[in-house]
Amino acid sequence: MTQEAFTWRDGERTIFFGEGVLGRVADALDSADWGTFELLSTSRALASAPPALGDAAAAVHEVPSGPVPELAAALFERVAATDLVALGGGRVIDTAKAIAAVNGGRVAAMPTTLSGAEMTRIHRLPPGRRAGSGLVRPALVFADPLAMTTQPEPALRASAMNALGHGADSLYTPLANPVSRMAALAGARLIATGLSGSLAEDDRTDLALGSVLAAYALDSASFSLHHVICQTLVRVMRIPHAETNAAILPRAVEALRDRGAAGIAELATALGTPLDAIGSRIEALAGGRRTLSEVGADAGLLDEALDAMLARAADLDRTPDAPDRDELRRIIESAW
Repeated sequence: MTQEAFTWRDGERTIFFGEGVLGRVADALDSADWGTFELLSTSRALASAPPALGDAAAAVHEVPSGPVPELAAALFERVAATDLVALGGGRVIDTAKAIAAVNGGRVAAMPTTLSGAEMTRIHRLPPGRRAGSGLVRPALVFADPLAMTTQPEPALRASAMNALGHGADSLYTPLANPVSRMAALAGARLIATGLSGSLAEDDRTDLALGSVLAAYALDSASFSLHHVICQTLVRVMRIPHAETNAAILPRAVEALRDRGAAGIAELATALGTPLDAIGSRIEALAGGRRTLSEVGADAGLLDEALDAMLARAADLDRTPDAPDRDELRRIIESAW
């Protein structure tokens, strides 16, 4: 799809979408009356950062691999500014959100994957710290489709499954609403269209916009079954986030289909498939069947992970006919 660049004002935040928007970051920060800020990023992302951004930052902090709460705790004492710019994937943006939530600051997000973290106030906090006035949603988002889709194809497809999972999970929660459903289904159609093409520039624009819309839907309507499973497996087993989503999503959506969850039939239509083939369609979009074993999941930690999932009763209860331990185990083992 040919998508013109746009500026989306949504309450207290502004989203800039389109090729080249990263070059507008410094001017947009000035226009929004941002003063001193510090930059969080990775060595890979910094290589493509606008030079003016690094020059304007009071400090630059590299975010290594690891769980967000631990990363935020390690960086907390080193970050002096309350306002942060995050250039990178979900780990970088969520780390910035976690620090800003404690400091009472703002975040500007420049995503380099399809994590959707730039669109949500969903994140964890450093251990032992409390959010001053609630969790943080980035106030400024600079979503450049080409910057968001630079990963190699297998990783890009896994990242797209994470994005698709946002839309899918948001369709059936008690907080689902007409706007969140429209955004989720439009996002799903764009993601399916993008992944069905040659991953040329227009396809990548579809993926990026689909990711933004699906994450918007999740932020509005919240999450349940799929994200409870994936977030917990990632935390307990220390396995990659996007790849875990790619392995679990077909199985979680099939479980929701079988219990007649609202919106799953519409999701199948958006993905261009009959309802009874939705799991296979998602696997095809992911580039083939993904499994937990291939990303290093440890079967010996499954019971610990199940305990942690069941401890999140408030999140699981947003699923129609919330699954018990046996069903959760079956869903996970079917993705092994």
